[in-house]
Amino acid sequence: MTADWYVLIEEDTRTTERADGTELKLHRWMLTGTHRIGPDQAEAAVAAEDAALHYLPGILARHARPGDEPARHVLLTQDGAWIVLVRQRHRECHIRVTTAQLVHSREEKEAPPKSLKEKFRSAMEGPAPIPKPWSWTSDGQADQT
Repeated sequence: MTADWYVLIEEDTRTTERADGTELKLHRWMLTGTHRIGPDQAEAAVAAEDAALHYLPGILARHARPGDEPARHVLLTQDGAWIVLVRQRHRECHIRVTTAQLVHSREEKEAPPKSLKEKFRSAMEGPAPIPKPWSWTSDGQADQT
């Protein structure tokens, strides 16, 4: 297990799309920042508080002028997450700032390319079966079958 702590910033990103003459405002909750802090959990908590007090979401930053300071309401939840409501010039958005400890990491690994023989075989036999999705059993174990 690694001991690195991170500050995670999630925000309500918004885009405007037009379809059939109608303007649609699409909201999407996204992880927009992953900041490695180090092995000290207390430092991560201080960094998360600083992010909650100063981070400017992209939707407001695109329209900000030098010297602008948006209205900001910062809430600390019981579990330690910061919920921030930010408003500036008729635009509003919210962010969530949390701390998290990295407990597992694995690099991507690609399977080797199929040989010509394997490609012909799969064309004749059809695609391989789809792996079963992850599930949890009632005895508290992951279903690996």
